[in-house]
Amino acid sequence: MLAVFLGSLFGLLLVGVPVAFSLAMSAIALMYFKGMVQPEILVQHMLAGANNYTLMAIPFFMLAGELMNAGGMSRRIVQFANDLVGHVRGGLGYVTVVASMIFAGVSGTAVADTAAVGSILYPVMKEEGYAEDRSAALICAAGCTGPIIPPSMPMILYGVIGGVSIIKLFLGGIVPGVIMGLALMAFWFFHARGSNYPVKKRPSFRQLLRSTLSASWALVMPFIILGGILLGIFTPTEAAVVAVAYAFFVTVFVYRELKLKDLPDILANSAINTAVVVFVCATASAAAFMITVGRIPQSIGELITSISRDPLVVMFIINIFLLLVGAVMDLTPAMLILAPILIPLVKSLGLDPLYFGVVMVFNLCIGLLTPPVGTVLYVGCGLSNLSIIQLSRRVMPFVVVLILVLFLITYFPKTILFIPALFS
Repeated sequence: MLAVFLGSLFGLLLVGVPVAFSLAMSAIALMYFKGMVQPEILVQHMLAGANNYTLMAIPFFMLAGELMNAGGMSRRIVQFANDLVGHVRGGLGYVTVVASMIFAGVSGTAVADTAAVGSILYPVMKEEGYAEDRSAALICAAGCTGPIIPPSMPMILYGVIGGVSIIKLFLGGIVPGVIMGLALMAFWFFHARGSNYPVKKRPSFRQLLRSTLSASWALVMPFIILGGILLGIFTPTEAAVVAVAYAFFVTVFVYRELKLKDLPDILANSAINTAVVVFVCATASAAAFMITVGRIPQSIGELITSISRDPLVVMFIINIFLLLVGAVMDLTPAMLILAPILIPLVKSLGLDPLYFGVVMVFNLCIGLLTPPVGTVLYVGCGLSNLSIIQLSRRVMPFVVVLILVLFLITYFPKTILFIPALFS
């Protein structure tokens, strides 16, 4: 069963079949191999996979990010970060990381984070003499904080698959996201110290206050979202709707940069991106049903535990496996395919599925930076006009930094579980 599933799935992907159709066809292959030819069962599970209340958060968070970008909120976040830390040597690098972390508190995706911050900062970094390839690499790496710092779309998917509290997953991502940002800034510090980057004049207190007030509407948005969830005012799905309403109000009535004529394009982009994600969720749900019927999780569990039953060793094996998978598969399909397989294994070893969920999302985010299918990497190529080979070479040191952070949070679970325990 395992050979049939993996062979059909990766065989179809290699010949260029889209991920959603590859998942559906691999589920059909499992069905025929199992001798239970009942297509209506797959259709029922596809509908069940898409008809999920929690998944409604995804289109609203996507729409909120589009509104922020089109309505000037992203630009004000970047200006605030620039006035805050942009005056030190290599300051635009720190601005990139800080702005990405702030934007991550609303967007929930790495691609939106990278595109929003990079489109503003990359031209400025290039103009001020920063190395183009190194700047683009940092923008891509910083953009990967998007799915770690809450809200996070991959964590919503994991919570749906594993029956784990999405609120606790959001809380579990706070410390790893901050560590990730600090690690990137530490790496940039050593790089900037040996470079001849310009040092800007420190902005006056009045200028800093002005940019803080200008960005305040955007800066409080993450606190409204997370605070409302923690206080029980609204659910994560309702929080996404609040984010859209708030972003619309601010960009139309406060900043007055978003015009009503821009809304059709914004809504169309959000709808297309949502349709892709939900269709993959639907076909992954059908594949997950056949995976369960075929006892594939048990087979993989037996394979891994035949090597060792020590949770530390097993997590090392899983991390290496996920890093390899992330290099050849995008985050969303990898999450939807592998989470139903690996969650039973980690539960059998006594590991907290909440802890594992944050580790898994963090791990697969690294794959967004690695060729040949790193989505964020291609966004960086589009921003900088660099080739995939040029940018891949420069992004690798940042990948090493993120892998070190990955193993830090893996072997120090308190970094993930500390804040959820406070609010439990």
